[in-house]
Amino acid sequence: MITILFNLAIWVLNLYKWAVIIAAILSLLTSFGVLDTRNRIVWTINDFFYRITEPALRPIRNILPSFGGIDLSPWALVILLIVAEEVLMRVEQAIIFGTLRPLLI
Repeated sequence: MITILFNLAIWVLNLYKWAVIIAAILSLLTSFGVLDTRNRIVWTINDFFYRITEPALRPIRNILPSFGGIDLSPWALVILLIVAEEVLMRVEQAIIFGTLRPLLI
């Protein structure tokens, strides 16, 4: 049961990581004019990814300094999600094996 819960949590983190990457790419394509937000489908997809990623990106944007139009917050969030995924995997191994060794390596 524990393995299923940890695998589900890792899967959700991985899915959210991809949502952040897709939102960053969509934002980049929109800012360069490749995607037209007047198209209803493009606007809906862009708005969906904005709404699911903005609550996690806003605090990071407040912490990171401004780089003059370059937004590094999605990449910082992706790194944080990768670290969280690794920590979850190590905690799962520590629980399964009954030792703290996976946490210390």
